[in-house]
Amino acid sequence: MKLDMNDKVELPGGVSASVHNFIITVKGPKGEVKRKLTAPSIQVKVTGNVLELSVKKGTKREKTAINTLIAHVRNMVKGVQQPWVYKLKVCSSHFPMNVALNGKEFTIKNLFGEKVPRTIKIKDGVTVKVAGQDITVESTDLELAGNTASDIEQLARICHVDRRVFQDGIHMTEKCGVKVE
Repeated sequence: MKLDMNDKVELPGGVSASVHNFIITVKGPKGEVKRKLTAPSIQVKVTGNVLELSVKKGTKREKTAINTLIAHVRNMVKGVQQPWVYKLKVCSSHFPMNVALNGKEFTIKNLFGEKVPRTIKIKDGVTVKVAGQDITVESTDLELAGNTASDIEQLARICHVDRRVFQDGIHMTEKCGVKVE
């Protein structure tokens, strides 16, 4: 059954949103986040401090797209108010592993005695801090922060060993304020 669907997201004080060419931009005290709309049938407009999503004669596919966009916009609003933070810990028991950050390049040296260092480039919009054995990844965009943290974790991944014995690597300890067990 096709129905007209409307949904709203309230924007708190200090946060503003705009829509231009299917791109939603949310600005706040900590920065701004942009996201491209993937469902062109959904109309998005901003009136005051309310972001409205609507579709005429929509199906359940449009309803799920509206709910997904609402979740993304809420995460964008939270991110521009307080950045998303992921914390990782360097664990090395067999070989002393060195972790360094040079500009936008993250490097792991001497992982399991490897001679060639492993490196990745840090994406724009993400701040990475290395303090001894602790690594902090911070961004206003939830997806950028999570992807960068998982890239760092996967960079130190070792295959074909018993994970109960060889626990060397970089492991996530906290995701957005929630401890990881």
